Amino acid sequence: MTQPSDAAPVRLAVDCMGGDHGPSVILPACQAFLAAHPQAELLLVGRPEALATAAAWPRCRIVPATEVVTMEDTVETALRRKKDSSMRVAISLLKPVDDAAPLAQACVSAGNTGALMAVSRYLLKTLEGIDRPAIASVLPNQSGGFTTMLDLGANVDCTAEHLLQFAVMGSALVSAVDGKAEPSIGLLNIGEETIKGSETIKRAGELLRQASAAGQLNFYGNVEGNDIFKGTTDLVVCDGFVGNVALKTAEGLAAMIASFIRAEFSRNWLTKIVAILAMPILNRFKRRVDHRQLNGAALLGLRGLVFKSHGSADAVSFETALTRAYEAARHQLLERVHERIIATLLHPMPDAENAEGANRIDGDSATDVAQAA
Repeated sequence: MTQPSDAAPVRLAVDCMGGDHGPSVILPACQAFLAAHPQAELLLVGRPEALATAAAWPRCRIVPATEVVTMEDTVETALRRKKDSSMRVAISLLKPVDDAAPLAQACVSAGNTGALMAVSRYLLKTLEGIDRPAIASVLPNQSGGFTTMLDLGANVDCTAEHLLQFAVMGSALVSAVDGKAEPSIGLLNIGEETIKGSETIKRAGELLRQASAAGQLNFYGNVEGNDIFKGTTDLVVCDGFVGNVALKTAEGLAAMIASFIRAEFSRNWLTKIVAILAMPILNRFKRRVDHRQLNGAALLGLRGLVFKSHGSADAVSFETALTRAYEAARHQLLERVHERIIATLLHPMPDAENAEGANRIDGDSATDVAQAA
């Protein structure tokens, strides 16, 4: 694998019209990002009149798009009725043009998640061996680092083979961005014992243990919800229903704790004095759990790098999403995912049972891609 070069520019396509705030937040984030990353270039996609202030920026080019996918638009509207939307145009910049390299190496959007996934899958298609793309992001843990988790909402119903695919893609993500050669993988379950969980989870555990025994993945075993924040494993794999519930529960708990702390410190004059004395500690705590530093979820499994920002992101948060996309492209995440897919999902399995599972994955993938096309 070629190592990232500080001399090689990385070009990102940015959907400047998506999200709750559009250019008013995204343009300041882009300006700050460019100042911090001298090797980065941006393709700012949107209505030219809304992006006029960025026209003279260095290492930037405005790509016009006349339509906007709103947060209320359906997937059908985004796919079939708004073919010149900023979201669609930005994603299309990841496609090769006449066998030449694509204009952008990654795309970032704060737009409608369902529309972003559908348009990305329609335009880019999935990698061979992958049935469904998955959403991956990070959560802080007690070890002072981050736990990567997927799927966080793209796939409600998953088979055991899908969970194996998520493990392969997530492992490549952690390896590329965090520099861990063989990141540890945990399968989210209701207990650590192999006999616990649904039949799908049990079967997924079998597939992951087989891949680990063959030296293809570093499978730790089953993990529980509290292991996400302990940092027991580098990566936690689950279906999109469970992952999204876990994510929203964590976000709600963090907001509640912050609210409780504010209420207790503002109870009376004495607690306000204590709050002033404790301010340095509170600020450090805030930085450790600041969701703005965790923004930017990767849509893994596509033939292009697409990153989803929170729709309500402020400038600091959107800049974080840009940085995550930049680092993924700079560390050649797409190539690393493809390499792991070849080694794990498309590699001949050591026994007949595994071979049957591998054939089943390839068959499902071919059907899925044909339907998407």
